[in-house]
Amino acid sequence: MIHQYKLGGRDIVLDVASGSIHEVDDVTYDMIAMYRKTPRDEMFETLLKRYPDVPAEELSLIYEEISELEEDGKLFAEDTFAPMAGELKARTSGVVKALCLHVAHTCNLNCSYCFASQGRFHGERAIMSLETAKRAIDFLVENSGTRRNLEVDFFGGEPLLNWDVVKQTVAYARSIEKEKGKNFRFTLTTNGMLVDDEVIEYSNREMHNVVLSLDGRKEVHDRFRKDYAGKGSWDVIVPKFQKFVEARGGKNYYMRGTFTHANPDFLEDIKTMLDLGFTELSMEPVVCAPGDPMALTEEDLPIVCEQYEKLAELMLERSKEGRPFTFYHYMIDLEDGPCIYKRISGCGSGTEYMAVTPWGDLYPCHQFVGEEGFRLGDIWNGVTNGAVQEDFASCNVYAREECRDCWARLYCAGGCAANAFHATGSVRGVYDYGCKLFKKRLECAIMLKIAEQDEE
Repeated sequence: MIHQYKLGGRDIVLDVASGSIHEVDDVTYDMIAMYRKTPRDEMFETLLKRYPDVPAEELSLIYEEISELEEDGKLFAEDTFAPMAGELKARTSGVVKALCLHVAHTCNLNCSYCFASQGRFHGERAIMSLETAKRAIDFLVENSGTRRNLEVDFFGGEPLLNWDVVKQTVAYARSIEKEKGKNFRFTLTTNGMLVDDEVIEYSNREMHNVVLSLDGRKEVHDRFRKDYAGKGSWDVIVPKFQKFVEARGGKNYYMRGTFTHANPDFLEDIKTMLDLGFTELSMEPVVCAPGDPMALTEEDLPIVCEQYEKLAELMLERSKEGRPFTFYHYMIDLEDGPCIYKRISGCGSGTEYMAVTPWGDLYPCHQFVGEEGFRLGDIWNGVTNGAVQEDFASCNVYAREECRDCWARLYCAGGCAANAFHATGSVRGVYDYGCKLFKKRLECAIMLKIAEQDEE
């Protein structure tokens, strides 16, 4: 299978199974599109009419080049990965590499679009005890097999509402690293309201990454991200985030924004972040029920897709000016990217990655917390709901019929199980709107990589 598209003044051809990417001229682009569908003589006749200035001899040379690429497995390569999908997933069965610790099921903001119901996850407000947090670390070590590098995300709600437990948990993990032969990497996600000099200093020493929540423009951010008195948080958090990022040397952080039906023109929010001095950026489409007033609509889709294209143009422009910035969804490696295991099996939610509630319950990921049917077990007894875990273990890109013939399948690995569930009621469903956005982002990301190589 191949995927062809035009973007940024470039004709691009992606060979899906091999991952080969070709930037070609118009004639070659059209010939590739006809190559397996039209007899050679008929194809040449059509192309000679379409491109009267191109001699037949040149068409023959192009045809030979396409044939050679086909023989080399760089065009029209066969997908041989489907039979190994289950086998690859089974190799890591029972090996956990990452936990999302919900140290606080409570929040000091009242964001109306929050998928976690203002940090409560459809339940009671709670904070995690140190005993539970330490046991979670032990659970991760016990179930990580021979894997050395382990990931722990401090999440909420707002984790800074339980800051002492965060620090003591890090200290405990560090105290057993050498003995257990492990290396912990920590991430903190915060809305910024409680950030102070001590949080900055500590995080810059111990947190491998920090995720800072900011939606961009003040009016956009304050529309939804308000405190319980109804006051927007932009003025409070922006100076703190600027100080935080400066102290980190501008590295190992992400500004994480959300765009909704209220701001499908999210590129303006990205520009605001850039103006504020932030260069490591992520803007995510809102996750909510389809009928929610904040949900992205079909009318928003062409606007959002245009924003992604304009974002790619802005990134190229600023890169040429020596002012580059990173956009999370455009980070792809076309030469040494994810191995085929990751391309087939996806994020590993429910198998390699789990979320832990303040009470020690295990869920496949943070977006399933509070959905009782997805409770896997707990950190003391391990996974006891084998049926749910098996469902996630078999949830690879080839488990979805709609994905089998999709050109983007080896890049999205079937997409997000949580988004699929919330959109369709099944983790094996397909969130169609999200698919459309992913494909547009991928096209833009590939175009950017080609442009970067052309500049070298």
